[in-house]
Amino acid sequence: MGPVSGTQTSVVIVGGGPGGYEAALPAAHLGARVTVVEREGVGGAAVLTDCVPSKALIATADFMDRFSAAERIGVHFDDAPGDQGVTAHLPEVNERIMGLAGAQSQDIRGKLVAAGVEVVQGAGRIVRPGLVEVATGVGSVESGEEPAPSGAERAGQTRSLEADMILVATGARPRVLDTAVPDGERILTWQQIYDLTELPEHLIVIGSGVTGAELAHAYLGLGCRVTLVSSRDRVLPGEDQDAATVLEEVFRGRGMEVLNRSRAGGVVRDGDEVVVTLVDGREVRGSHALLAVGSIPNTQDLGLEESGVVLSESGHVVVDRVSRTSVPGIYAAGDCTGVLPLASVAAMQGRIAVAHALGDAVAPLNLGRVSSNIFTDPEIATVGVSQADVDSGKVDARSVMLPLTGNPRAKMQNTKHGFVKIFARKGSDTILGGVVVAPRASELIFPITLAVANRLNVDQFASTFTVYPSMSGSIAEAARQLHSTETD
Repeated sequence: MGPVSGTQTSVVIVGGGPGGYEAALPAAHLGARVTVVEREGVGGAAVLTDCVPSKALIATADFMDRFSAAERIGVHFDDAPGDQGVTAHLPEVNERIMGLAGAQSQDIRGKLVAAGVEVVQGAGRIVRPGLVEVATGVGSVESGEEPAPSGAERAGQTRSLEADMILVATGARPRVLDTAVPDGERILTWQQIYDLTELPEHLIVIGSGVTGAELAHAYLGLGCRVTLVSSRDRVLPGEDQDAATVLEEVFRGRGMEVLNRSRAGGVVRDGDEVVVTLVDGREVRGSHALLAVGSIPNTQDLGLEESGVVLSESGHVVVDRVSRTSVPGIYAAGDCTGVLPLASVAAMQGRIAVAHALGDAVAPLNLGRVSSNIFTDPEIATVGVSQADVDSGKVDARSVMLPLTGNPRAKMQNTKHGFVKIFARKGSDTILGGVVVAPRASELIFPITLAVANRLNVDQFASTFTVYPSMSGSIAEAARQLHSTETD
């Protein structure tokens, strides 16, 4: 498809993460002249320091867990019966992880270049609507990309980019505490853990949200002693309560110490130890502390407020459902907007933005169809309405929760924990959402997401064939149990 107008539209994207690069590709396809400005490396933090590395770390821990579970399914190792002797060599683990991240970054860059997108390393700033100034050569390229060697791209130079459309997709960074300043050695953010050269003897994870829970799970699986400090009544306070309860039971059963209702007041170094002081006066000592206490949007020094773009009190860019800011021609996507901190949502926001700006067919962002996953063991995947929506009366729905303990495939795989939960609207029996707690829940949530997106009812869903034996059989069974009759 060619450009919308008679002249080629210019699109400048500040930020090369999922919200940026996923917008650049359709913009180029629509005939626009597209420039992506990225400070650190193509793929942004999601690829280089956050999502890709953390999930690779978790995959390593899960691989090790297979050995610890071997004897439970009758598998023994001839050389060392009863003691597999499996250990994680962290430098090698981290080298592989960062290599994967760099390779993914290069793959994305290759796709952009092949589509005709220009990639500029540097820091972008909006001078005014329609003009972005780039300080080229700024930042460190962690993906292995070489900075442009000469001319306007030389470090210390500036470049002005005229733009019919500007998309801000600058992401977010780890939040830190004034009383817990990271030193990159023993007090760490989640972006610094890949510099560790040895496994922590005792890792204290501060924060029990998604990031804290995932990394606590990963290091427990790698063989560390782990203490999880949670300021709330349970881990994952924003997630399905039944799912969070299962995960907390699994954590404790595997030896993790979980401190609920325990807010951290500060963290200090004490020689080769760290001391975490809780607000109630208790102290927790360990070898390392990991801060997982939220994130801060990267919206400073971008010229946003000077250009008239409205920011929220938290510093996020305020956008509507087609990613428009308060200034015509300036859009925003991803974690810098605070809509929902998921790479998939950032990518959708970016695609919606360019479709809207370039006059292509577009549907506003619908968060009710967003599926998400927490990569613990078991994984927790959700889509659509929540149990809290139903319990509060916000949604008039029935639900069925089916434990996986009766699933034949779960028995074969020695799966002891997990369930499937489906929500259906009363009367029409339309599927409104679901929760899956299971190994590979990130894959199992997809059929429920399809049902929610296409407004299928429980009978349509349940009448679709599933493989026997399979985990997906429990999803269909849950839908069958939601079948309503005239006497219901």
